[in-house]
Amino acid sequence: MRVIQTPARLFTAGGVERYVQSLSRELSLRGHQVTVLCADNPIQRDLGKGVTIRHLRSVGRIANTNITPRLPLLLIEEEFDIIHAHLPTPWSADWSAAASIFKNKPLVLTYHSDIVGRGIANYIAKAYNSTALKILLGKADKILMTRKHYPSEHLRAYSDKVIEVPIGVDAESFRPIETANIADIFFLSVLDEFHTFKGLDNLLLALKIVKKEFADVKLVVGGSGSRLDYYLRLADSLNLKNNVKFIGFVPEEALSHYYNGCKLFVLPSTDPALETFGIVVLEAMACGRPVIATDVAGAADDIKGYGTGIIVDHNNAQDLANAIIFLLKNPEEAECMGILGRKLVENKYVWHKIAGQIEQIYQELTLQP
Repeated sequence: MRVIQTPARLFTAGGVERYVQSLSRELSLRGHQVTVLCADNPIQRDLGKGVTIRHLRSVGRIANTNITPRLPLLLIEEEFDIIHAHLPTPWSADWSAAASIFKNKPLVLTYHSDIVGRGIANYIAKAYNSTALKILLGKADKILMTRKHYPSEHLRAYSDKVIEVPIGVDAESFRPIETANIADIFFLSVLDEFHTFKGLDNLLLALKIVKKEFADVKLVVGGSGSRLDYYLRLADSLNLKNNVKFIGFVPEEALSHYYNGCKLFVLPSTDPALETFGIVVLEAMACGRPVIATDVAGAADDIKGYGTGIIVDHNNAQDLANAIIFLLKNPEEAECMGILGRKLVENKYVWHKIAGQIEQIYQELTLQP
């Protein structure tokens, strides 16, 4: 099949971008021709022989969505059998829907999260959700949800075409390896105003509590963004300057080194409407690390059910601190959780299995009369 994917951009630390990168690579290995239309980015990589990436000039952003004026024309020019769009990036998703109508081709939409905003952006989001979003959801032939219990009121009217397909992870790139100890805890996110829901504030508050029992506890924070200075000041105000190391953007090829070099990974997401899934949790488990996540993470049920880590309530720094203290005090149990996490990934979350599910959806749609 000839597949078009339309994320806002590629090769950043965002979960949606990495989803598209991995899915495109896996589909190409299955013999499909994949074209990705996205905003230009100084970081460019090759995703494989069967993947063509067309970088489009961006004239700016509305909230977290790149505006690429050439996208509509390119979608009309491209020949494809199916188009796969992604939310919460409305510009590219809406033009994908228009192209699918114009070309009479099926549209698959992965609904990673709701579109919300703060301040003026909140009014824009509400206006979009009450108008254009309904058109987009109505046109989509299938809507993929990455997690089972996503509380989106916008999808209630379209439940007949919603399918749960979780996010995958590359279990070859992310695997247990021998490496020097880097820190006790690893946290990874984009550090900007659009990712405050990842809960770094809460993690720093929890670390202050943990420090009472483990004075030398070390946290490594991976990621960069406009709120970095804020987090630096917050860590300093909590007397954590010697306990937290901000390492900036971590290249994909270096991530496994950091996962393996820390005793545990923490994703303290705070907002169930904004957390798309938490692919970093899968990467950590693939590396054999025990994880601590909140109840809004996409893999929360499996983490709890398979015993691969600890699930805590979101927005509760004390519960988060208790979980960290428990794993630091019980290294043998933490190691056992890490082993179980690797097994869980291999059984359910490897990308070739996830891509197989999506490929089947593509085939059913393209074979329909």
